[in-house]
Amino acid sequence: MTTRHYDVVVLGTGPAGEGAAMNAAKAGKKVAVVEASPQVGGSCTHLGTIPSKALRHAVKEIIAFNTNPMFRDIGEPRWFSFPKVLDRANKVIDKQVMGRTEYYARNRIDIYFGRGKFKDANTIEVNTYERGPELLVAEKVVIATGSRPYRPADIDFTHPRIYCSDTILSLSHTPRSLIIYGAGVIGCEYASIFCGLGVRVELINPGKKLLSFLDDEITDGLSYHLRDGGVLIRHNETYESVETTGRGVVMNMASGKKLRADALLFCNGRSGNTLSLGLENIGLEANGRGQLAVNDTYQTQVENVYAAGDVIGWPSLASAAYDQGRAVAANMFGIQGGHFISEVPTGIYTIPEISSIGKTEAELTAEKVPYEVGRAFFKNTARAQITGEAVGMLKLLFHRESLEILGIHCFGDQASEIVHIGQAIMKQPGEQNSLKYFLNTTFNYPTMAEAYRVAALNGFNRVF
Repeated sequence: MTTRHYDVVVLGTGPAGEGAAMNAAKAGKKVAVVEASPQVGGSCTHLGTIPSKALRHAVKEIIAFNTNPMFRDIGEPRWFSFPKVLDRANKVIDKQVMGRTEYYARNRIDIYFGRGKFKDANTIEVNTYERGPELLVAEKVVIATGSRPYRPADIDFTHPRIYCSDTILSLSHTPRSLIIYGAGVIGCEYASIFCGLGVRVELINPGKKLLSFLDDEITDGLSYHLRDGGVLIRHNETYESVETTGRGVVMNMASGKKLRADALLFCNGRSGNTLSLGLENIGLEANGRGQLAVNDTYQTQVENVYAAGDVIGWPSLASAAYDQGRAVAANMFGIQGGHFISEVPTGIYTIPEISSIGKTEAELTAEKVPYEVGRAFFKNTARAQITGEAVGMLKLLFHRESLEILGIHCFGDQASEIVHIGQAIMKQPGEQNSLKYFLNTTFNYPTMAEAYRVAALNGFNRVF
């Protein structure tokens, strides 16, 4: 068994692992990464963010084609199967893998494809797929192994009609009807995708409302458009048991209801990938969901072991994981950029998409902050009228006395892009974070960014 020495070993090549490895390499450290899959990129590239967003984009284009009157001059609406649309998404994955593999080569980072396990706090044993067992000894270790869908033991996920958010990407047909259990971000995104393909979707939400962390007005907009697309949403429902047949699935609810569909997609939470890491060998313990606790430097209870990304829980976003990984490397080696990631914009790729940052109306009301609201409806903006993407709005929450921007909430086409303009102003120090920026700045016309000027004027006119 060969022993190799490094400054840092990173477990996982998803966003957090990549961020940590690249930042450490830029600091002149000798770095190795361990990846359990045969290609780099982690779940983000192969099972989560990239395939689902590419899939969503393809479905959005199909919807645009089938609903745009201009295309009716060409022919009738077209139907596309799920596997055909998925094939388009897989081409994006190949490009991502190629690019990310080049990053590691360019920065002279060694990649070990195989499963890594702690022998002690400084030693990782990797059972590589090509060379057999290897020992990696390092001063620092980063756990960035990501997460996997939570799969309760009382549901048979080996059945060909029961899927989680990983296995749904191997769906080889288009079901006529689908039950989606779990109405979190993933559940809502897949509800949008499948109803866009003409599948009859029932979205089961164990909670009182969809995505309760969002501003109420945005949540209401999402609920309306999902229902308008044909999704049946059932709130305050939990399952009691699931029955399967060769032709479908029956979900028995605790309320006494029985739901039947061609297939079931279960996406009610995720678990950290820590089971096979040998954490017991270093005295580290994960919580009930397999997640690791860290301090504000991303250090675990073991001094030289750090963790970042989905494996530590909130916010479980690829965008945050990149920054967390970079911060880990900065903290480990005393270089610039070692801050704790505490404020992250949400990016929810439903159809239409959602993005927000800062406080909601409910939070500001509870905190008794004197705020005001400015709104711009996309249907009134020239760019949205030109593109035909008139659904949605931009909403600004600001302090009615200081005009400080307190929250930005966007629902509609390009929401995840639009929010960053407001985010940049919110991050400015002191009086520079002000609604006045949008009142006094000339925006290109016609653009979606112009909605900031419209919303700012709308809100400022309420101040007296």
